[in-house]
Amino acid sequence: MIFLILCGCFIAAILIIVLYVRLAPQFGGRVSTTKLQNQAVQSCYSDGKFFNQTDSLLHRPPWKAMKEFWTNRAAREPKSPLPVIQPDTIHLHHPIPQGVAVTWLGHSSVLIEMDGRLILTDPMFGDRASPFSLIGPKRFNDTLPLPPDRIPHLDVIIISHDHYDHLDYGTIRALHAKTDRFFVPLGVSAHLKRWGVAAEKIFEVDWWKEIWWDNLLFVATPTRHFSGRQMSDRNSTLWSSWVLKSPSHTVYFGADSGYGLHFSQIGDRYGPFDLTMLECAAYSVYWPTVHMVPEQTTTAHIDLNGKILLPIHWAQFNLSLHQWKEPIERLVKNVRSKNIRLATPRIGERFQLDIDTPDSYWWEMLD
Repeated sequence: MIFLILCGCFIAAILIIVLYVRLAPQFGGRVSTTKLQNQAVQSCYSDGKFFNQTDSLLHRPPWKAMKEFWTNRAAREPKSPLPVIQPDTIHLHHPIPQGVAVTWLGHSSVLIEMDGRLILTDPMFGDRASPFSLIGPKRFNDTLPLPPDRIPHLDVIIISHDHYDHLDYGTIRALHAKTDRFFVPLGVSAHLKRWGVAAEKIFEVDWWKEIWWDNLLFVATPTRHFSGRQMSDRNSTLWSSWVLKSPSHTVYFGADSGYGLHFSQIGDRYGPFDLTMLECAAYSVYWPTVHMVPEQTTTAHIDLNGKILLPIHWAQFNLSLHQWKEPIERLVKNVRSKNIRLATPRIGERFQLDIDTPDSYWWEMLD
């Protein structure tokens, strides 16, 4: 009898979890494999799953990484609050009419002013990179540089992939009425539609697909990564980087990616780049092919034929086993030997290409 009761409780718990995942909106929508089969021409797609151009399997059993994540004593989070600048929204209400200015909002969220247009990449303003309010990587800084209610009208929101630190339910709900259009990789529209974004606002594209809009060119380009918001939908949506090109400037938003030949391919097609925004953190020996170490970030910038390098995807969430400021320290050391211009703004700091490149080492003042 006790055994039967325990089995019943176990089955009930499983059913509750399944129902929660199915019904809770933050997990996203269900992707149509039939639709994707017809759309996926340039990307690698088969049997309802996307693949990288080159092998990107994890090298070690995941349980080892989980064990080390709980036992590793590295200083993976800062002891002091991160310095955050509240941007002057006058610039954002009236974006620079010619040229490019950028404001790093933390992690992979960047406001890009390009020829009078305002573009936001991977907006993530939630407290945790997680579907749960009490569990998951917590934001290092309690203060947002630019809360959603202070963000002005956006011309475009760009999404790179559907992981929680790049696509946040609460953030999209707060911003979707403030933008005219979303540019997303294949499959991601299912999440946005479930969250109330009008279908006519969503432009969903494959790798190498070019979108011309208002004299600007947007191109979804390959990365070496993966996708998924729950156990059952791994790689059901596409992941991508983005090229943004105006008549006078070209910038690259790299999002998440392991190192690969795609950087030189993108550089050959669309380079040189006035600015590259490349990840430099969340790397590990347990997943060496889907995130870059800082030295690879430098090489990717060179492959892209970049002028200024803005490191992203760091100093915001505890997503790996390294110390929180190790990535930027390694990157600074590496770029010095290669004479690369490195932009190191504080969170919320704005700078304009062709005029200034912030180079303060603000992290050195923190524990």
